[in-house]
Amino acid sequence: MRVAVVGGGINGVCIAWALAKQLHQVTLFERGQLMGETSSASSKLLHGGLRYLEQRQWRLVREALAERHWWLKAAPELTRRLPILYPIYRNSRRSRWLLKAGLTLYDTLALGKGLGWHRWLSHQAVMAMEPDLERRGLLGAYCFFDGQMLDDHALGLWAAEQCQAAGVEIIEQQPVLAIDPEGLVVINGGMEQFDQVINVAGPWSQKLLVDSAMRPRQQLSLIRGSHLVLPGQRSHGLMLEVPFEERVVFVLPHGEHTLLGTTEVRHQLGEPVRCSAEERHYLLQLYNHYFLKPRTDGEVLGSFAGVRPLLAGASSPSQLSREYVLSSQGRVLTVSGGKWTTARALARAVCAKVDEDL
Repeated sequence: MRVAVVGGGINGVCIAWALAKQLHQVTLFERGQLMGETSSASSKLLHGGLRYLEQRQWRLVREALAERHWWLKAAPELTRRLPILYPIYRNSRRSRWLLKAGLTLYDTLALGKGLGWHRWLSHQAVMAMEPDLERRGLLGAYCFFDGQMLDDHALGLWAAEQCQAAGVEIIEQQPVLAIDPEGLVVINGGMEQFDQVINVAGPWSQKLLVDSAMRPRQQLSLIRGSHLVLPGQRSHGLMLEVPFEERVVFVLPHGEHTLLGTTEVRHQLGEPVRCSAEERHYLLQLYNHYFLKPRTDGEVLGSFAGVRPLLAGASSPSQLSREYVLSSQGRVLTVSGGKWTTARALARAVCAKVDEDL
């Protein structure tokens, strides 16, 4: 069967790879460069999503933890196991015992594919690891483990190499202008007929449907996530509660520097995808709340942002689901939602849906 995959982010790449392994003839169309948008602007984590447990997304967390294990085993030169500290203060929103329950569940859901059991660190132990961390009111910290991509762009291109080895034809710099329920794909200079079209264009998936006179079945919320690159090399990460909010922000190793993020700001398609002055201030303020040596705007080494297409339905961006939904309209299958870590699991679901629709 001839299949067109529209979108060269990590989800599109993994879907094309999985379909090719099932011996379909696959062509992947990318309007720019592979991994050139949201998929290369992530927090660089391969994780189950500890905070998703608060939203009772057990299935998603269990799936993501299994996929975390796969990425670390399959590409050890591009990934690593990362210890992360979650400091607990007297005024923390989440108590020590609530977090203990969450981490116990998190480790248990890994089902034998965990990276190490979490443990409690005393105030003194935390200070030895993080001497610049605010110590007033600090009770201690939990240390747990997740995965980290050394370079999300490079890891995505590694997956694309597997695609090509499996026989996928990858066409970059080729925007798809329209698709239709009969499997027609319109590009600059012509059109092609396919037996199945997978619309996995991320933030642009709904626009492609509208441009094709097709009505989206699943509404999306576009959320911009911005990060700052700061001086200082790190060996472990921190997961920090944002004061007076339910959100958390990560402080992570990033080569010879430190990565701080992310924000969650509603975004409109067509807006510049960049870290705004407000987001920059927000992140620096959060960092300086927790560290004794404050960072100034002039010390920021760089910033980047990406737009995540999340399933609509919650008023707060932090409460939006990271699940995915598949919607069929004739020979067109549209993918909505998803997250980096679970790209292969999403690909398996797409393959099952394609087989079901045959």
